[in-house]
Amino acid sequence: MNFSRFKKISAIVGVASLTFAVAGCGGGKTDTEQAASVDNPVKLSVTTFGQFGYDDLYAEYEKQNPGVTIEANNIDGSANARVDAFTKLAAGSGLSDVVAVEEGWLGQIMEVSDKFVDLNEYGAADIKDNWVDWKFEQGTDPDGRVVGYGTDIGPQALCFNSELFKAAGMPTDREEVAKLFGGDDATWETYFDLGRKYNEATGKAWYDQSAFVWNSMVNQMDEGYYTADGELNIEGNEAMRAQFNLLAEGTANGLSANQKQFDWGKGKGFVDGSFAVHVCPAWMLGTIKEQLESAGGGVQTGWDVADVFPGGASNWGGAFLSVPESSEHPAEAAKLAAWLTAPEQMVKQSAAANNFPSTLEAQEKIVEAAVPNELFNDAPYGAIFSSRAEGVVAQFKGPQDSVIQENVFAPALKILDSKSGTADEAWNEAVTLLNELVVNN
Repeated sequence: MNFSRFKKISAIVGVASLTFAVAGCGGGKTDTEQAASVDNPVKLSVTTFGQFGYDDLYAEYEKQNPGVTIEANNIDGSANARVDAFTKLAAGSGLSDVVAVEEGWLGQIMEVSDKFVDLNEYGAADIKDNWVDWKFEQGTDPDGRVVGYGTDIGPQALCFNSELFKAAGMPTDREEVAKLFGGDDATWETYFDLGRKYNEATGKAWYDQSAFVWNSMVNQMDEGYYTADGELNIEGNEAMRAQFNLLAEGTANGLSANQKQFDWGKGKGFVDGSFAVHVCPAWMLGTIKEQLESAGGGVQTGWDVADVFPGGASNWGGAFLSVPESSEHPAEAAKLAAWLTAPEQMVKQSAAANNFPSTLEAQEKIVEAAVPNELFNDAPYGAIFSSRAEGVVAQFKGPQDSVIQENVFAPALKILDSKSGTADEAWNEAVTLLNELVVNN
């Protein structure tokens, strides 16, 4: 069976060519940089992606720091942000003073970490204990240089549609739903078995599409697409292939709605009953909120979130703020990055973007505030995701982790979603793409 190649050349920038191209990258910090003031105005550019919830914080920072003007740039998604960042690194110019880096491509950033300011030079060691330890360690390169301050993390819970569950004769109370999936002993086998029961009762799909489920499954493994020592970990990986087969069987049973990632028919999939459950790292609630609003949905649509996740604790995503060496104002940029990721600001960011902070104090404040998430049936957002964050261990992300997720497995899994091939054919397609886009690139 011949499958078209889903190459997206613009989405992949090789590290080998990147190293050569950025060798002449100019700019960088100087010992004579003066603090911003009314008499010494400084413009700082910041590039983020998706929903960061920073707009009000930018205005607050400018008010607190006369002379600083923030130029905000937002890119529509992590994949496009990665392309933008590495294209500009390769060109040797164009990067903002502060750049948001997603966990999935942090490994690629680490291969050129010397092109980013060591935040230790601006007090990183003094605020290290703000963060959960694994988050701070993720932003530190092998030489001990801190190249990124953590923003949010993505502990995973399970979103479900209570109206659809009710129609299928399933419980609708979030605590009962957590028990239904097995509570602390929830497994992917139970997840797919419940999906088959739901499909038999309703004739409808269980989840939106296979790639998000797959990404969640991989993130739970001790080692994902790379081993802890940086070697590719896909071909010949029996445990990974077993999980792939489990997902393939569920999709073959009609459990996937074959939705488009980060689109869902412009949000219609969340309001028209296309699927009943969704994997939900904390930041996904903000994404679902956008989709519901786009499609005219709201509280009445029935979405809720339960303190449970198949396979146990898992983290998907989260970001960092980095300062490129090319910044003309590294001290001011580092100061801004530290302020944006301080606990006080993380609490505000969480409220604006529906994500979960990576600093301990911010997590505690959100739990104590116990502000219900109205859109998700007044779910106790802070308590649920604080619970889901327990036991999370950061998985090593290699340099091409995002490429593998987005350009290797996502198109291969479309073969399953579209029912145009078997599990073997889909896996072989992933291996072919892996060798084309990663191994031999």
